[in-house]
Amino acid sequence: MALFVKIERGIVDKKVFDEFVPAHKEYVQKLNEHGHKVRSGYWADYGGGMMLFEATDITQARAIVREDPLVRNGCVSWELHEWKLVSH
Repeated sequence: MALFVKIERGIVDKKVFDEFVPAHKEYVQKLNEHGHKVRSGYWADYGGGMMLFEATDITQARAIVREDPLVRNGCVSWELHEWKLVSH
């Protein structure tokens, strides 16, 4: 499995965004149950966040991102990158 990073920026009012956070958390939990080793969080200093996860390839990674409730409901703009880890 390869590592991928979704970087996102909130593009809706916080009240609207917060409506979809519980569904996002459930989605992350399901991804973890399927072995994607997701870590998801937000920036402390401004509106946006990041999700680090494993997927077999970029096609699967895009599909995972597109199914995220925050993405499906138009709450965030996002970019996706494969992350080549050099050390841990």
